[in-house]
Amino acid sequence: MTRNDELIFSPLLPAHIDQMAEIEIECFSVPWSREALLEELDNPYAHYVVCTDPAGKVVGYIGSRIVLDEADITNVAVRPQYRRRGIGFDLVTAMLGLMKMGGVRSVLLEVRESNLPAQKCYERAGFTVVGRRKNYYELPKEDALLMGRQLI
Repeated sequence: MTRNDELIFSPLLPAHIDQMAEIEIECFSVPWSREALLEELDNPYAHYVVCTDPAGKVVGYIGSRIVLDEADITNVAVRPQYRRRGIGFDLVTAMLGLMKMGGVRSVLLEVRESNLPAQKCYERAGFTVVGRRKNYYELPKEDALLMGRQLI
């Protein structure tokens, strides 16, 4: 079993894309395609932190879009066998640290209403529910809770 202090957190590299695409399929009912993830490498607004184990296997990642002093967390994914170890929280706090250093003032994200573990993670990272997006998710159709946090 890998402890979090043995994990490596780094920026997104092209070598991560194939494993991220696998994780998307493992974690989401409507996953981002490999091509969409590849496009993120050239998107000046996209920022990612990738978590790998000591062997270089991608175990999770977080993505965001930053425009001026506002950010949206677009996706947080951790392989199912690595969940409940605090990796998601570590990814969120790593991204928030980078955002704060970059002058981001406010951050938003959407989370499935039924995804209580993710909601607890975001609450622990200082997010609060600020709204709801009706029927935001597909397969199954579900509302999203809009969560936000001020950084500065």
